[in-house]
Amino acid sequence: MPLTPEQQAREEIDGQLEACGWTVQDFSSMDIHAGRGVAVREYPLKWKTGAETKSGSADYLLYADGRAIGVVEAKPAGHTLEGVLPQSEQYTEGLDKRVPAWSRPLPFAYESTGKVTQFTNGLDPDPGSREIFAFHRPEELLRLQGLGDAQLRAKLRRMPGLPKGRLWDVQHEAIQELERSLAHGRQRALIQMATGSGKTFTAVTACHRLIKHAGAERILFLVDRNNLGKQTLREFQEFRDPGSAYTFSDEFPVQRLVGNRIKASSKVVITTIQRLYSMLKGDPEYDPANEDESLFESGGPLGGEPVPVEYTPGLPPEHFDFIVIDECHRSIYNVWRQVIEYFDAFLIGLTATPSPQTVGFFRNNVVQDYSHMKAVADGINVGYDIYRIKTKITEEGGAVLSEAGTYVPKRDRRTRETTHAELEADLTYTANQLDRDVVAPDQIRLVARTFRDHLFTKIFPGRTEVPKTLVFAKTDSHADDIVKVLKEEFGKGNEFCRKITSKTTGASPEDLLSSFRNSYNPRIAVTVDMIATGTDVKPLECLLFMRNVNSAGYFEQMKGRGVRVIEPGDLRKVTPDAEHKTHFVIFDAVGVCERDKTVSPPLERQPSVSMKRLLQMAAMGMAHADLVSSLASRLARLGRRVDESQAARIAKEAGGASLAALTGALLTSIDAQGTRMAAVERFGLAEDDEPTPEQLDTVEQERMAEALKPFTKPGLRKAIVEIAQSLYQIIDEAAIDVLLDFGHSEAAVESARSKLDDFKRFIEENKDEIEALRILYSRPYRAGLRYRHVKELRDALRSPPVGIHDPENGLWRLYEALEPDKVEGRGGNALVDLVAIVRHAIEPGGTLVPVAEQVEARYREWLAEKEHVGQTFTPRQRQWLDAIKDHIASSLRIGPDDFEDVPFNQWGGIGGVYRAFGDDLNPLLAELNERLAA
Repeated sequence: MPLTPEQQAREEIDGQLEACGWTVQDFSSMDIHAGRGVAVREYPLKWKTGAETKSGSADYLLYADGRAIGVVEAKPAGHTLEGVLPQSEQYTEGLDKRVPAWSRPLPFAYESTGKVTQFTNGLDPDPGSREIFAFHRPEELLRLQGLGDAQLRAKLRRMPGLPKGRLWDVQHEAIQELERSLAHGRQRALIQMATGSGKTFTAVTACHRLIKHAGAERILFLVDRNNLGKQTLREFQEFRDPGSAYTFSDEFPVQRLVGNRIKASSKVVITTIQRLYSMLKGDPEYDPANEDESLFESGGPLGGEPVPVEYTPGLPPEHFDFIVIDECHRSIYNVWRQVIEYFDAFLIGLTATPSPQTVGFFRNNVVQDYSHMKAVADGINVGYDIYRIKTKITEEGGAVLSEAGTYVPKRDRRTRETTHAELEADLTYTANQLDRDVVAPDQIRLVARTFRDHLFTKIFPGRTEVPKTLVFAKTDSHADDIVKVLKEEFGKGNEFCRKITSKTTGASPEDLLSSFRNSYNPRIAVTVDMIATGTDVKPLECLLFMRNVNSAGYFEQMKGRGVRVIEPGDLRKVTPDAEHKTHFVIFDAVGVCERDKTVSPPLERQPSVSMKRLLQMAAMGMAHADLVSSLASRLARLGRRVDESQAARIAKEAGGASLAALTGALLTSIDAQGTRMAAVERFGLAEDDEPTPEQLDTVEQERMAEALKPFTKPGLRKAIVEIAQSLYQIIDEAAIDVLLDFGHSEAAVESARSKLDDFKRFIEENKDEIEALRILYSRPYRAGLRYRHVKELRDALRSPPVGIHDPENGLWRLYEALEPDKVEGRGGNALVDLVAIVRHAIEPGGTLVPVAEQVEARYREWLAEKEHVGQTFTPRQRQWLDAIKDHIASSLRIGPDDFEDVPFNQWGGIGGVYRAFGDDLNPLLAELNERLAA
């Protein structure tokens, strides 16, 4: 006889309680000392409702160490649980007073259907139910009972004030808002902070406070990939609480997982979602190489159902109180979400680029919203310029012509061994095939040469040291080609340019990255994904994109490598001729800044989802239509290119099944008509009956799992990956590329126009309010413009609507982008250049020239006039005059008090200059102030 829904629920709940360490018994045969935790079915209770006494039975009464501690109310699947809360509350109060209990009313109550379970901790300051993955172990309820009124949620309401200390304003605000959200019991909170604004330091500070003041037992810190875990560990190891002599790791044990075992003493555990899932599956070990690749790079697991998760006794849901999710791929919040939601923990997200899925996952509880534009305005980030490099082959592709007796190079993708073969027909290739199927060395060379030729003329005039530059390549092999060409074009050796990818050997990627960050060499690093997200390289001044990116979030992460600010002295340690980092430059060689990007691109727009990644998902037991169709498509393409020996190797590893048979089985498993017919047979339906959606889903899942089963064999996966990698690239040595265009991108020009419009509107609207503008708008120019007036103007321009942190530099570069023919010299490095910028905005017909160059030209004219009328100056007087000119160039005027400053005080100060010029000094100063600062 089939079980009723109620009986099915009880059976499920029995099993779950037993898995969580409870001994389940009937009331008639109960032994409350049979185990640490005992769950007694159908326990009779009585309670009062007003003057009336009522009786009933708790579906389960929970005993821990021989004393009652909680109740479980069971309902059939599908029953909503919020309406059951009053019943559970009555049961917590209905225990006979003679029965030993930890406290009265009983502190803990569960409602469960066997499919959904919720929990209320009656010891919380404001008890409220929350959904949990599974029941708590008896030991956990005893721990919570022992805390009394010092529950985590109670302590979160009593957090001490946050000292400002070393925190930036945005960090201080983020932590305060996070703690306010936690105190209100919000289970999920998202912190959006621009790259470079100190998200990780903010999170480490918050973790320290949560452990020290809120009593958090353990915090999980999820990172995107392995090297970011190492970087995060360093942040914890170097963190010191203000006023303390101890680091975080001195006070509280911090563990970065390299194996699948968490130490009992660990207070903070750092790992990736991939390893965490492996642990929940019960795997004894997990290959660290699987954590080297970013989910941003691979595209994450394909769309489909979340990965399955079951209760794991060694890693129960209560293991972590908080989970910090640091800048992880959006798949964290869909395909991997059950891994996170397995834990009964507060979830804290950190991101610079939240997608709608991310915001939705955190229930729209964004406790801090701090964009890149705000960070630039506050001086925490620098802005950027975009220069577009267009070449004919990059834009249009090319063709390799077949001629009798002519052999073209072809290169093994896996070994990079080059052989030569005669083409049977002309090979035409598109821009998308470049560097994958065909390599055109001259295309790489032309991009590198264009970058080199404009670096010290248009981009960084006057400098000679190649700025720290990061190049994004399409593949590891493409990175090798780029490194080789860059060394050739710059005429430099191996130390000048290095590849930093997960496949780098010899020196570790971490050591190379440390050198790139802290040492003079390498000047240029070429990467695929290792430095694309999260990695901090403050001296970085150039990004060269030689690959496209379709994900908006990933692109923002890649751009974020350049935004970090750095002290001038620290910058000069690695780039000696750099005065200061005012901005960084994006060189876009593929149009990545111009293409529309999606927050969540479909698979066919994610060419970086590798064959290896697809096979890994099949090996993990995933089975959904996106995976099956994508794998079938890849295998079909591979089948058209393998030779006989390769096909035989695959068949051998697949137990005799050919590549075509494997592909066919995959496609058959997702064929709609075939699935319908199989469902009719599976469920004994009549020919004309239509299977239900649930029946179709069940059958399709079974068919897909069966079709994917061969790919669980490691040997087959290895064979397919090696063969796919061993296919050849044609090298188009004959192609000569042509530069079509180099200059500011269209997007940069449009952005510059909008910002300059804001600036012009601002000065027009405030010309009677701000002293510097009143003077500069006067006709003729009024005397009396002082350095302090220009500082007041700069402060006003830093605030909205203009909102540029270094307006003299930022506005100058905007004019360079918009009016390159009207800008002379490399200005914007001195505050007084704001005077030239405002004057140019008022009278746009002229040329924008740095104030120092204007003063120099006027000084030369003045000297020539003096010489013309016979007035000459001694060498000592010229030394004074040259210094006076330099002072006016930087400060707009000079007065007697200024002679007490360097260099004048080294020459005798006001007395020295008076001895040089005598009674002519005052008229001379008045004349120079008028002529040079006009």
